[in-house]
Amino acid sequence: MPVPTNRLPQSGAWLPRRSDSESVLRTARRLAVNLRAGTTGPGVPSALRDLRKLLAVDAVGLSDLSGALQWSGGIKAAADAVTAVADVLHTETRSGRPPLVAMPLLVHDELAGVLVVEGEVRMSAVREATAWVEDALEHGKLEDSAELAAQAELRALRAEISPHFMYNALTVIGSLARSDPERSHELMLDFAEFIRYGLARHRDYTTVSDEFHAIETYLALQRAVLGERLRVQIRVAPEVLAVAIPYLVLQPLVENAVRHGLEPGFTPDSDDVGTVQVLGEAEGGDLIISVEDDGVGMDPAEAEAILAGQGPADSVGLANVDRRLRSVYGAWYGLVVETAEGAGTRVVVRVPRFHPGVVPS
Repeated sequence: MPVPTNRLPQSGAWLPRRSDSESVLRTARRLAVNLRAGTTGPGVPSALRDLRKLLAVDAVGLSDLSGALQWSGGIKAAADAVTAVADVLHTETRSGRPPLVAMPLLVHDELAGVLVVEGEVRMSAVREATAWVEDALEHGKLEDSAELAAQAELRALRAEISPHFMYNALTVIGSLARSDPERSHELMLDFAEFIRYGLARHRDYTTVSDEFHAIETYLALQRAVLGERLRVQIRVAPEVLAVAIPYLVLQPLVENAVRHGLEPGFTPDSDDVGTVQVLGEAEGGDLIISVEDDGVGMDPAEAEAILAGQGPADSVGLANVDRRLRSVYGAWYGLVVETAEGAGTRVVVRVPRFHPGVVPS
């Protein structure tokens, strides 16, 4: 006998008819989105409606750890449902009597809530629906963890402003206070702007324009410290200035070029000169930003270790930026480091010019 399109197969397997496959896949995708915020999130009502239609039952409910239930459909045995939920929260095992069943939702082996189904449906289908909900909740929890990790890494970058650089910059500013007060005043404003941008809070994304302005301020201060030994070339295509990118991405790359690329090659009482070039341009649908220095370079294996987070403590900025870019845009994006000992270093950032959710804050 053919299976009705709005019912589950009677064979025990929870498999849709081929003609329904697209609909089921769309439902699974919606569940992942609607349950992203957990068992009390704003998407729960929509998720419950989808589950009720998919299971073709009278009612589907979802409880958080407090026992508070949200429903889709007309529940007939409300008192039994409350009792069953309490049992599940106490025992972390299935409860209820047909046609009502309450299933524990386990995320990372911890109880996250209870799924309640009322209606004539095979137990295999209820178990499969439970697994879908658990997967959606787990995915949302992982996303939250990744976001918290990214925020922690951003805080680490903000706190990583080099005390050595700050001391040198303030020393130069102070030394110019009498001999060139106007220049001292300009540098103090640059220093204040540098600190303000680096420590700004509640910013996840900014624009290419703002990031380039920040590195210009940093390099102006570094030129005040290093004098004519530091040469700077900055070019950015006008069409990419408004592109949104994660906050505080470029400054660590430029600071790395100066601190670890150029400064180790400067010898005392010499006229050594080093150049930092920063280029921003569009390449199809991507934004390409490169930061290049003609300094000491490094062994490619060392660069690989740094990107993997296994480099020296003062080189965590590169790994931090790379992880944040990959968490936002996916594994295909991030940093590429081109280097060799004695041949300088070039760090390339490639990200999409447009990406959902990436907007300046």
